[in-house]
Amino acid sequence: MVEVNDRVVATNRRARRQFEILDSWEAGIVLQGSEVKSLRESKVEIAEAYVGPEKNELWLVGLYITAYSRTGNKETGHDPERPRKLLLHRSQIIRITERVNRENLTVIPLRLYFSHGLAKVEIALARGRRIHDQRQAIAKKEADREAQRAIARHRRR
Repeated sequence: MVEVNDRVVATNRRARRQFEILDSWEAGIVLQGSEVKSLRESKVEIAEAYVGPEKNELWLVGLYITAYSRTGNKETGHDPERPRKLLLHRSQIIRITERVNRENLTVIPLRLYFSHGLAKVEIALARGRRIHDQRQAIAKKEADREAQRAIARHRRR
C-alpha cells in the first residue's frame, strides 16, 4: 500500500505486537495549518491513538501533534491532543462501525504519512492479543526467520 511518493511520518510499531490486524484502510485526516507543519517535522506521537465513531463519523483520538517549533506566538497554534476527523467514504464508515459493534473489535492507526502532498493515516480493524498469543506470535516469527537463515546458508554452499 506504500507508494514511491509516500513519506512516512510515524508508525505504530506496538500495534502489530499487541493486536491481530484483520483489515486496513487509508483515510484522509482533517488538520489545521500548524499541524501540517509539525507533521512535516515528524513531531507526532501515534502509539496511544485510537479511532472512535461518533455520529456516523470516525475520529482519531489520542494522536499528539506537538506545536509547530517556528511559531513566535504560541496562542496561534493548535491544541496538540484534539480529536481529528477522518475522511472515508460513507460505506466504509458504516462497514467499520458495524464490525466494531458486532465483533467487539477496535480501530487503531498504523501509519501516518504524506501521499502526494496530502496527510493520510492507515487505520486497521484489530483484535487485541492476549499475552500468550503475543508470545506465540513472537516465537513463530523467530522460527520463520531461523528457517529463512537456514535456507540461505544452504544455498550459499
